[in-house]
Amino acid sequence: LGRLHKVKAHDVAIEALAAVPGAYLWIAGSGPLEAELKALAQKHGVADRVRFLGWREDAGALYAAADLCVFPSRFEPLGNVVIQAWAHGLPVIAAASAGPAALIAQGEDGLVVPIDDAPALAEAVRRLLADPALRRSMTEAGKRRVAREFDEASVVAQWRSLFAEMG
Repeated sequence: LGRLHKVKAHDVAIEALAAVPGAYLWIAGSGPLEAELKALAQKHGVADRVRFLGWREDAGALYAAADLCVFPSRFEPLGNVVIQAWAHGLPVIAAASAGPAALIAQGEDGLVVPIDDAPALAEAVRRLLADPALRRSMTEAGKRRVAREFDEASVVAQWRSLFAEMG
């Protein structure tokens, strides 16, 4: 979900897809790399399994229809997609950029793979697709994280605490 830009590493996701038979990749967004990414999908022989969905306003519906969230960004200072995926009940696989690496408890509420490592990304996807129990446990752990740290009450409490310390 988002910009089709080099920093989002859609190229890595497409390359990884070639090593995950039977899986489909949905890319929702728009940007300057769309034609290049379509050509890359052709090159890797996965064009029939990559769906370029364009800019979407129905992110919740996409999360609800997906089996997992793959987030290979090369640079992410926070990683709202990780939190959104957890909130929508999806297990997450992310590249080890700053935000996702700090957010995800490896193997508990998601999987983190090295940046720009398509084989590691493919292996993580295969692992989650092959293990429904692991997907369920990560989904539940992610939901607990959202409730504990990112829901409205938790965020307001954190802001109040910060203001009290400053005040």
